[in-house]
Parts: sequence; structure tokens; C-alpha cells
Amino acid sequence: MEQIASNKMFDGEQRRYQHRSETLNCDMQFALYLPPQIREGTVPVLYWLSGLTCTDENFVQKAGAQQFAARYGIAIVCPDTSPRGEGVADDADGAYDFGLGAGFYVNATEAPWNQHYRMYDYVREELPSLLAHDLGLDHGRCAISGHSMGGHGALTIALKNPGQFQSVSAFSPICSPINCPWGTKALGHYLGHDREHWKEYDAVELVSQASEENRLPILVDQGDADNFLEEQLNTPMLIAASQQCDYPMRIRMQPGYDHSYFFIATFIEQHMQFHAQHLGVANVEL
Repeated sequence: MEQIASNKMFDGEQRRYQHRSETLNCDMQFALYLPPQIREGTVPVLYWLSGLTCTDENFVQKAGAQQFAARYGIAIVCPDTSPRGEGVADDADGAYDFGLGAGFYVNATEAPWNQHYRMYDYVREELPSLLAHDLGLDHGRCAISGHSMGGHGALTIALKNPGQFQSVSAFSPICSPINCPWGTKALGHYLGHDREHWKEYDAVELVSQASEENRLPILVDQGDADNFLEEQLNTPMLIAASQQCDYPMRIRMQPGYDHSYFFIATFIEQHMQFHAQHLGVANVEL
């Protein structure tokens, strides 16, 4: 890893790194916020996964999460949303919803995408392994969150790996990509035509399959004025699936809020409190 930026923030440090990713076969960048408590010992970790068109910088510049990370002593890791660089395949038409900036947190199986687009393994394995050395991060206390495409990523990665995370939350997640235009385009290209394979990356399907002993605390916030709600996000399907199998999930419809970072900034404190509670941070009340 090479540190390429550092800014003091709320008595902690907002950093940016670059490194060579063996999983993605390209150079990658990610952001890392270290709270002031890191000077006294190890701290728990929250992974944040951003949405379509984003990079590792959107969340750290717009959400205002660092002040709460500093309060509760939680590090925040923000990976990029896709592989990048020369030779990395992109949408032929340059569309925003596929290719660069739109990795969908899956392991692509179809050429040419399978040469680089393995964001699932990057977030689940390579990045935690990279961060396990000499930074004071306690990966035994780990949570994950995200927005839109990143909300889909957070839910599916956590549901598939419940032993790796203590809690998961999402803003405006793509709840069932097998049933929306964004998802069918991306999964069709990355994974091929077998829709059964797509179900491995669909939160509604995974919630329905989750065993009782592997259930995680989940918080989802969705604005009811989100212009993507009806066509792309399928929040009612996640509500129905969680109710049908009695999964202990809290899904809040927030009146008047849209899909933007203004929405995220409004409720990010509550999400940080939620994760702090499940990460064992002392004296946290919801």
C-alpha cells in the first residue's frame, strides 16, 4: 500500500491509499478514516460501499460520517466501486449503470469481465487482508453498509458471510437486482444468462434462504420520494421476504427523502449508532 493523501479530521485522520490488486488485476484506490481512539488501541471497522458512478471519495466528502466515527471510535473503509485503469473493460456505450463505476460487488464469470470484475472477493477477502497489518483495525469487530448499488453489495456480502460481520445497514439499496433493469443488465453481462446464478447476489433471495442461527442485525432506510424506488429498488420485496421468514430486519420508509447524499447525511448518525451498538462500543443508546 502507498498512502497518497492524509487530512486531519475530528482529531482523527482521513487517508487515501493506492495499491496493486491481485484480485482485480489492476491498481486500486481506497479511503480510510482512522478515529482518534486508534492511538490508544485497536478499533472496530465499518466498510462502506458506494453506488453507481461513485469512487472511494464520494462518501468521505459528502456524508459527514467521520464526526460520528470519531465519537464512537470506529474506522471507516471506503473501497472504489469497480476496477479501474487501462485494459479494464467498460460499457461499449459508456453508460453509467455498467462497467467502470458499476462493479455491482459480484465476481464476474463471463469474458471479458471476469478478467477484472471481482469486487465481491475484493471487498470480502483482499481488502480486509491488506488492512490487517499494522493499522490497529480489529477485524473481529466488523460491520458493513452502503448506498444503492452499494446497499445491494452490503446486504448480499453480509448475508453470504454472516460470520464476518456483526451488523449491516443500507440506504436505498437495490434489494432484488434480478427484478430490476439495473440488475438484469449488470448480472446478465457479468454472470451470463443463467438467472439461477444471479440469485447468489440478490438480497431478497438470500434473506429467504438465511438460517435462523446466521441472522444479522439489519437496518435499511429508504426515502419514499426516491425516483428510483418503484422501478429499480424493490424495497417492498425485501419487506415481504423479511416478514415471510421472520427475519429481524428494520426497514424504515422516510417521508419526503430522495436518493441523494442529502438523505444519507440526514440519517448517517443513526446508522453509526446502530453499528456502534452491535460492535460493542460502550455507552451507545439508540
